[in-house]
Amino acid sequence: MLIQAITLFPEMFQSITEHGVTGRAKKQAIWQFNAINPRRFADNKLGYIDDRPFGGGPGMIMMAPPLQAAIDEARSRHNGSRRVIYMSPQGRPLTHSKVSELASVDNLIVLCGRYEGIDERLMQSIDEEICIGDFVVSGGELPAMMLMDAVLRLVPGVLGDMQSAEQDSFANGLLDCPHYTRPTEFQGMAVPEVLRSGNHGLIAEWRLKQSLQRTLARRPDLLEKRELTPQESRLLQQIRQEERESHYN
Repeated sequence: MLIQAITLFPEMFQSITEHGVTGRAKKQAIWQFNAINPRRFADNKLGYIDDRPFGGGPGMIMMAPPLQAAIDEARSRHNGSRRVIYMSPQGRPLTHSKVSELASVDNLIVLCGRYEGIDERLMQSIDEEICIGDFVVSGGELPAMMLMDAVLRLVPGVLGDMQSAEQDSFANGLLDCPHYTRPTEFQGMAVPEVLRSGNHGLIAEWRLKQSLQRTLARRPDLLEKRELTPQESRLLQQIRQEERESHYN
């Protein structure tokens, strides 16, 4: 997989290209990275690629010509499947299903906006806008790295154990269950006995029940659109019954 960032600050991406599991995977050539600075395509000696908005108003707008030239160069670097993503607070929220879809793309091109945004005419060259939340940051670089990290986790070979990604929150439509490691006791709190039992069937059911309980408490909207298995329905009934009994007690 080739991931390319169109950015005014290529050095920011060193945190994901040189460190952690993504940095290790890049060294192993599991994925490749290329940063394209649109200042290279500026039509002036100072490298300005922004200008005042027509109609007035605050801030500056990134100009279409240098961004289009950067996108064209990124497209030319790979002949496989590709997607041009614009990180924008006006985009659709990033979800696990979208991440899974993007993980199969050969050439992922991520446009990182700055200032007040980009010239609207450039949108014809964008496949989709994606946001990471209902808030605004100074530029698209940090959101782009979050998208990249999420996508790369699903690329075979990036994680040491692919099951780590398969058991993450949202991977199966539910929040992840609690996890414990040594010591057995910490500040008066013990690891649940079932996790030390060695009974893998009981452990799997306990983890599923915990995932359902957390999802019900924190993200009930995920359960509203979920087709429950018979086991999940039974466990949810148990959870609700236990909650009612706890409330009356």
